[in-house]
Amino acid sequence: MAERTSTGLLTMMLEPTPAVAMTLPAEVREKLAELELELSEGDITQKGYEKKRGKLLAPYIPQIQGVDPSLQIDNRIQASSQAILPGSKHNKSRAANTRDERFRSDLHTEAVQAALAKYKERKMPMPSKRRSVLVQSSVEACTPPDTSSASEDEGSLRRQGRLATSTPYQGHGHPAVEHWFNRVIQGSSTSSSASSTSSHPGGRSVTTTNTSAHAALNANAAATALADLMAHTQLDNHSAPPDVTGLSERSSFHGERPQVASVRGVSRSYNHHTSVMETADGVPVNSRVSNKIQQLLNTLKRPKRPPLREFFVDDFEELLDVQQPDPNQPKPEGQQMSPLEGEPLGVVTNWPPSLPAALQRWGTTQPKSPCLTALDNAGKPVYTLTYGKLWTRSQKLAYTLLNKLSTRNEPLLMPGDRVALVFPNSDPVMFMVAFYGCLLAELVPVPIEVPLTRKDAGSQQIGFLLGSCGVTLALTTDACQKGLPKAQTGEVATFKGWPRLLWFVTDGKHVVKPPKDWHPPIREASNDIAYIEYKTSKEGSTMGIAVSHAAMLAHCHALTQACGYTEAETITNVLDFKRESGLWHGVLTSVMNRMHVISIPYSLMKVNPLSWIQKVHTYKARVAVVKSRDMHWSLLAQRDQRDISLSSLRMLIVADGANPWSISSCDAFLNVFQARGLRPEVICPCASSSEAMTVAIRRPPEMGVPPPGKAVLSMGGLSHSVIRVDTEEKLSVLTVQDVGQVMPAALVCVVRVEGTPYLCQTDEVGEICVSSGSTGVAYYGLPGMTKNIFETIPVTSSGVPVSDRPFTRTSLLGFVGPDSLVFIVGKMDGLMVVSGRRHNADDVVATALAVEPMKFVYRGRIAVFSVSVLHDERIVVVAEQRPDASEEDSFQWMSRVLQAIDSIHQVGVYCLALVPANTLPKAPLGGIHISETKQRFLEGALHPCNVLMCPHTCVTNLPKPRQKQPEVGPASMIVGNLVAGKRIAQACGRDVAQLEDNDQARKVDSHPHFTHSDVLQWRAQATPDHPLFLVLNAKGTVASTASCLQLHKRAERVAAALMGRLNTGDHVALVYPPGIDLIATFYGCLYAGCVPVTVRPPHPQNLATTLPTVKMIVEVSKSVCILTTQAIMKLLKSKEAAAAVDIKSWPTVLDTDDLPRKKSPQMYKPPTPEMLAYLDFSVSTTGILAGVKMSHAATSALCRSIKLQCELYPSRQIAICLDPYCGLGFALWCLCSVYSGHQSILVPPLELESNASLWLAAVSQYKVRVTFCSYSVMEMCTKGLGSQTEALRLRNVNLSCVRTCMVVAEERPRIALTQSFSKIFKDLGLSPRAVSTTFGCRVNVAICLQGTAGPDPTTVYVDMRALRHDRVRLVERGSPHSLPLMESGKILPGVKVIIANTETKGPLGDSHLGEIWVSSPHNATGYYTVYGEEALHADHFNTKLSFGDTQTVWARTGYLGFLRRTELTDASGERHDALYVVGSLDETLELRGMRYHPIDIETSVIRSHKSIAECAVFTWTNLLVVVVELEGSEQEALDLVALVTNVVLEEHYLIVGVVVVVDPGVIPINSRGEKQRMHLRDGFLADQLDPIYVAYNM
Repeated sequence: MAERTSTGLLTMMLEPTPAVAMTLPAEVREKLAELELELSEGDITQKGYEKKRGKLLAPYIPQIQGVDPSLQIDNRIQASSQAILPGSKHNKSRAANTRDERFRSDLHTEAVQAALAKYKERKMPMPSKRRSVLVQSSVEACTPPDTSSASEDEGSLRRQGRLATSTPYQGHGHPAVEHWFNRVIQGSSTSSSASSTSSHPGGRSVTTTNTSAHAALNANAAATALADLMAHTQLDNHSAPPDVTGLSERSSFHGERPQVASVRGVSRSYNHHTSVMETADGVPVNSRVSNKIQQLLNTLKRPKRPPLREFFVDDFEELLDVQQPDPNQPKPEGQQMSPLEGEPLGVVTNWPPSLPAALQRWGTTQPKSPCLTALDNAGKPVYTLTYGKLWTRSQKLAYTLLNKLSTRNEPLLMPGDRVALVFPNSDPVMFMVAFYGCLLAELVPVPIEVPLTRKDAGSQQIGFLLGSCGVTLALTTDACQKGLPKAQTGEVATFKGWPRLLWFVTDGKHVVKPPKDWHPPIREASNDIAYIEYKTSKEGSTMGIAVSHAAMLAHCHALTQACGYTEAETITNVLDFKRESGLWHGVLTSVMNRMHVISIPYSLMKVNPLSWIQKVHTYKARVAVVKSRDMHWSLLAQRDQRDISLSSLRMLIVADGANPWSISSCDAFLNVFQARGLRPEVICPCASSSEAMTVAIRRPPEMGVPPPGKAVLSMGGLSHSVIRVDTEEKLSVLTVQDVGQVMPAALVCVVRVEGTPYLCQTDEVGEICVSSGSTGVAYYGLPGMTKNIFETIPVTSSGVPVSDRPFTRTSLLGFVGPDSLVFIVGKMDGLMVVSGRRHNADDVVATALAVEPMKFVYRGRIAVFSVSVLHDERIVVVAEQRPDASEEDSFQWMSRVLQAIDSIHQVGVYCLALVPANTLPKAPLGGIHISETKQRFLEGALHPCNVLMCPHTCVTNLPKPRQKQPEVGPASMIVGNLVAGKRIAQACGRDVAQLEDNDQARKVDSHPHFTHSDVLQWRAQATPDHPLFLVLNAKGTVASTASCLQLHKRAERVAAALMGRLNTGDHVALVYPPGIDLIATFYGCLYAGCVPVTVRPPHPQNLATTLPTVKMIVEVSKSVCILTTQAIMKLLKSKEAAAAVDIKSWPTVLDTDDLPRKKSPQMYKPPTPEMLAYLDFSVSTTGILAGVKMSHAATSALCRSIKLQCELYPSRQIAICLDPYCGLGFALWCLCSVYSGHQSILVPPLELESNASLWLAAVSQYKVRVTFCSYSVMEMCTKGLGSQTEALRLRNVNLSCVRTCMVVAEERPRIALTQSFSKIFKDLGLSPRAVSTTFGCRVNVAICLQGTAGPDPTTVYVDMRALRHDRVRLVERGSPHSLPLMESGKILPGVKVIIANTETKGPLGDSHLGEIWVSSPHNATGYYTVYGEEALHADHFNTKLSFGDTQTVWARTGYLGFLRRTELTDASGERHDALYVVGSLDETLELRGMRYHPIDIETSVIRSHKSIAECAVFTWTNLLVVVVELEGSEQEALDLVALVTNVVLEEHYLIVGVVVVVDPGVIPINSRGEKQRMHLRDGFLADQLDPIYVAYNM
């Protein structure tokens, strides 16, 4: 051993003698252990504990001081005699969660505390939660009782509430940490729930010093924030500094928001003594949210990210940053390991030739000998199966299975068929009979769990296994069969994913005694399959491991030799007897040696964790087979027991000894039970896996093996697969115990985990491989995987095979230490490879459990796994929190876990989620079903109650931010295009000069000064009774109509009323609901020479938000008078209105309901067509209220273009379902019918809320060929009528008449919506070619309209990544990152469009992305006012190109898009130029140097979970904020956080800063169905969204 250690690769500490422990009498030690336990359970305070302990130890102090100091040190490291040394460090955190001893090690707890103490103070914003999400329904009420843990009542853990929990800290020199957390909690009162620190029964009262410290902090925050951010903005070293310029903290006092019940949408009253802060737009903001974002930015300041390497970023293949290995990382230095051979198998003279032969021998020669004793839930022996009984019952079953089951006179089963064994864990007897019955009948048993419900975790996978094994019959007990879920017919239900099974009950009355001459065939052990054991992989798929008769026999032989089993020994088995060690020791090897097994059911362990120890005592058992969990549970319960002795045990087999964390259970167990006769050397950890069976086991002491060993390894080294004894950093270490020697007759080697199985070096961790006759032989039915796992050929570094025999991979990670002892440091299943470093899930669990002195994690239930996001593994930690945990506890625990894991494992946690107690999916024996938990996490079905995401710290492989290259000048651009043979992107509609012939049209179209008022008067004379308008109500009946003459008469009355009161050119606000009144008053204003401004009336139920907009438009448009109806007039002056606006400052309000029939003296005639006709006000999606001026000439030109494009004549009817207040909606509703003479069927969109089919029914009833709608209308129809097409067909709704249905929009066409609309209504005859979109904007309300002639709209696919770089790259449909763009209709007659570079204002080539510029006679003449943005928009209406055609005057639309010449021909025979709109420039987000369109991010987010109804994104100080509307129960809210973060990272390479989950309908939408993202942003910053949850990603 000396030369091994001297290399410095590994030092072993031999177990110290228990001398120290022995210096105290046994009863004192017992009392001490009890005290320890009381403290850990919270039944006694730290102070009380110390006092009592002092008393107990007082008489013995001098003796203890005389102990050799070296032993004290060893003891501390070992944690094996904790309670003795008064100065020893264990007591420090003995209050750790005792319920999870398997991961407890005092050393580790200490390390974690030390690591946390090192952390500097960092304020983290706490997530905000709505009250209803905080108050969880009682967990016990709605979840099944926990099945993973000890029995004692929960009460004992809750008792001393928070008293005991905060104490362990104070006396131990970490006040800073505690103090800091209090302060964090205080500082972040949540944004939308009134959860102050004192509102929870368990909350701590925080001292005033903290508060003042917090205030000081806040005040400093403002001063330092800017400087700090400039200095180290984490976002990117060269991006612009974040926009925190508006920061002005005026006070730092947190007002709690009162819970005000309110009608949705009506703003609540706020306490406005919170600190005020302004956003970059100068909007003052309630600072709770802003402070949090500020805190968040502060936590992001310290860049975690290693410096990025420079590399060439190709235009389109944005390379993700590949992590370069650290040159200083440890590398293995030892020699190549040599394979390790176990001792040879001894020859036993009368060893049976097979297992059935052994059964036959004992069943006939020793029939009275006990084989198996079963216990009930009270621990009473229910039945003892003798070998004679086992033999006869197995024979009966074998005979029945082979001869009495038949289908159509064919026997159902043939030898070699697979049979499922479905037996509960409480019935080992029936299982054993069934198992041996199958072996005797030469059938292959497949033991599986009892399916309790139709949707058990992993049950579908079990079904897949049964199907692939061709199982048709399941054996079970009578009681179990009765308990299975039944179908209506009374038969056992078919479980999800399971094959059709026949269920056969094996109880006595169903089996037949075989005739005298029938004997089961007893053959020698062959290579045929004996049984199949199931195993679940890391991904959750279930495999069946086939074990041959020969391997089964060889394994029994090897175990008998290694464990020194002798005939008729007694053994207690706590494990599951269906698989692994429970099956090998308790069902197979025991029969080989005629042993007596005492089987302890899991249900008994739950009631009485001491039961196995009592049975060892009662039956004087020589061997016990347990897991470290069982040892841990018994520690918790042992204080009630006095008279137990474990002196009979010669072997305590710890079946999960391969878990590195089992060492602490073993030590603690020994510490307590040594006094009860347990000898230290009988603890025998072993290592095994389903594939390789037992790999290594510590031999019992009588075999004269070397002493056991321990290794203290550096976690850092392990993460690089290198074994280094930890010297400098005592914090991040892993202490492991050996699992003994290799099994007899086995050859073991350690190979590299990835790639070719090269042998490892001696100081390298790898996967252990075994070659022996006693391993599984295959994964049943999976030849490919079998070859990889069961037929591995390890090779030396030179590529020579180690042996001619194939090896089996065990999926255990470890190494071979001194004295040929095997050490295991983890399993392949728990391996997470993050940025090239390996971490073990169990180690992370242990660190998380060591964090909290308060018992925060419910029963130690933590799941750790990794998910793949953006080409790397990311670590996710999910823990169950105790039912009484407060919000502050949770957040505090989470922040500490992050720091502990970061400090000890040097790896960031991507997501930390807390779920209510008892809600994680359970594995059959009560542990956590990891793969199912992961599945739920990825599907958004985990329902956490708290989530903390840390993508900023974890994701270090984002592509480099784009650096803007200096732009190519406009001249070079043109030359470049010419050289490349590309045309300049320019297109125009048809020429307006090619006019129609009929006189009437010519009269209207060609007359230069023919204004709209002239046209109406002319029509009133020429065709007085021709119907122009027809308005429908919600019932679909005609509410009002107007002919040319009626409209003219009504307009005259309005003009007469205005003439006396107003001057020519005065602005008049028209506040009307959609209808004829609006149209008549509009023409009345024109008759009187006034300028009308149409304004949407306020919503009576929602005055608070809609009335200020009305007021603003009236004020900004300088209206001197408001015309409206009586009802709205009352509303404008009502008491409710006064709460929202100053009602005294309205201009004159006139109602036009009962005007006298007066004729106006004379009609006003504008002197020139360039005079202002009307003002068009609209709120853009960026929240800017902009009014444009429309002249008489532009109004006429607009109507003429639309008339030509849509072929509108007086004989036509069109249906319009649009809002009549601005843009194209207003023009179609009020102007076009009068101009072209066609009849308009007007359907007010609001009526669709009560009757969704109104518009389509009208289209069908009036056989309309051309119809217009908005996206919101289309959405209402798609969502509201999707399932009702059959009902509509029965009502004779037929849409085959529609030639064009146009969606009026000022945005990129929403392809998904138009396509689903076409698909749904195809059944009603709607032609898929009919649906198209229009495009207009503020400078020109109608640039494109599909119209009735011309080619169908085309769709192209562009690369979304290229768009971010302002480029268009056309790709094939379905290629990755492709985005479909649909042409926005045909360019209108008389309209010219060009694409210009936004920076240089030069023209661009075909298929290049730039700003769309438009020139046409119906451009608006300018902004009337742009509220707050005058200077910015001066050049919107008259811009010239910087190069090329520098004469034409263009208007800038503010939209990005491109023109593309298609293969189609248009009406004039020219090739058709299609215009594609990509999105508004104002809305784009500049992030990481790239340009993102919010809609693209939103589309990804909406796709990520079925409950996301709508989504909107915006940025705030360089953080991306994602708001999602949750359509579902509030418990799903937190599921969305991780999914949203994942999808945005994967698809857009962006890190989400804040996720806000709100109710449906919170995202504001304007009349065109566009999201008002800026309004939303202001609402968020002012804390007015009442969010369900706000998550600040760290």
